[in-house]
Amino acid sequence: MLAATAMAALPAFFLAAAPAAGQSAAATLKPYRINPGDEIEIYVWGDERLQRVLKVLPDGSVSFPLVGRIDALNKLPTDLEGVIVKGLADQYRNSVPRVTVSVKNPSGLSFSVAGKVRSPGSFTPGHYMNVLEAVSVAGGPTEFADLGRVKIYRKNGAQIQVIDVRLDTAMKGNPSNADLQGAIIELQSGDTVVVP
Repeated sequence: MLAATAMAALPAFFLAAAPAAGQSAAATLKPYRINPGDEIEIYVWGDERLQRVLKVLPDGSVSFPLVGRIDALNKLPTDLEGVIVKGLADQYRNSVPRVTVSVKNPSGLSFSVAGKVRSPGSFTPGHYMNVLEAVSVAGGPTEFADLGRVKIYRKNGAQIQVIDVRLDTAMKGNPSNADLQGAIIELQSGDTVVVP
């Protein structure tokens, strides 16, 4: 009963993103991709000497014994498992033992919010967030914020991509479909949201 009351209090644009009744919440989550700064744990079953907790370097790489440098940036943990198995193949007579890679601390997933918000700064939420959630985490907009001209600055290699976002109608609770799509743009690690 309490959950039904809480759902009724949510604005309609949040309910559109919520899973339908009977649908698993896990089905709507996307797999986590590795970012610089994350701590990952690598375990080679049956060979404790190869168990490691590694921090992903700023260039997105890690170094693992007998394999060398591995590019981990934007990879799934299962992708790294395959790379390590392949790298260890010539070290074993038979098949390579099972390799498990897990993200121990997703501290590399971070973004910044600047401008006319109540608590600007850098945030490490540990899960994916959209731009509307990011502004909320930063304390919400100040009284004179121009929510119709919010920008996301995203690094693409040596280039900076600027994404225009309208949050004004979403914050008032009556967004158009186009504004709603902009308000739920998922942030990537390293993004900077600026609220003018």
